[in-house]
Amino acid sequence: MSVAPDLSDLPRNKIPRHIAVIMDGNGRWAVKRGLERVRGHQQGARTVRDIVTECARLRKEFGGPDYLTLYSFSLENWKRPVDEVTFLMQMYIDYLRSERATMMENNIRFQQIGRLENLPLPVLNEMERTLEETKHNTGLTLVLALNYGSRAEIVDAVQAIAREVKEGRLKPEQINEEVISGHLYTAGMPDPDLLIRTAGEMRVSNYLLWQISYAELFVSPTLWPDFGVADLHEGIRAFASRNRRFGALDHTNTLKAVGSRQ
Repeated sequence: MSVAPDLSDLPRNKIPRHIAVIMDGNGRWAVKRGLERVRGHQQGARTVRDIVTECARLRKEFGGPDYLTLYSFSLENWKRPVDEVTFLMQMYIDYLRSERATMMENNIRFQQIGRLENLPLPVLNEMERTLEETKHNTGLTLVLALNYGSRAEIVDAVQAIAREVKEGRLKPEQINEEVISGHLYTAGMPDPDLLIRTAGEMRVSNYLLWQISYAELFVSPTLWPDFGVADLHEGIRAFASRNRRFGALDHTNTLKAVGSRQ
């Protein structure tokens, strides 16, 4: 599909405020080329830089997106071979060290969601330093979902709410969607408007299950290491072309249909 080199023709209200991405296909990209799987992760990290930088530019020039959330490492990923997991942990360390300057140059604020347990101390140290150095930035917020699983997130939220009820700080009848959302890792963030998944896989893989209830889905056949700015623009254009009803009727089309029957 041909896409314009920019999105300047789109109304600003058609740019998603929050884009979430499932970055899939690193391993397949490497295997197709007869390389070790870790080489796919390395190339995928370069793609992250390109997509993050482009989203920061779009935020500056067009007012959005405000948030970009990347599914970086799931709780299930610990089941992968030890050598691959070790490589990924070191890659996160190297990424945070090398990209802090880029974040500062592009006014990007860094955040992390997921369980901190089991993450190596060097990873935690680099995350903390990046959080501290970028906390006053006002442009794009880059969120890494690291050691993340949506079911675990919901379990943690329910346990936190249960403790508040037990301590008398919250009544059961006060528990509503806002209370639950406020206890998720993403508390304070808008829900994703657009969920992009690469490599053609048609599943959400335990990712932001509560938050993507009304997100528009865009599945790209492109493997993540080959996913470029044009692919990102294609996803945003697909989002802009859709009529979001959030479970309600399209009143305009409904009125047209009624009028045609009169």
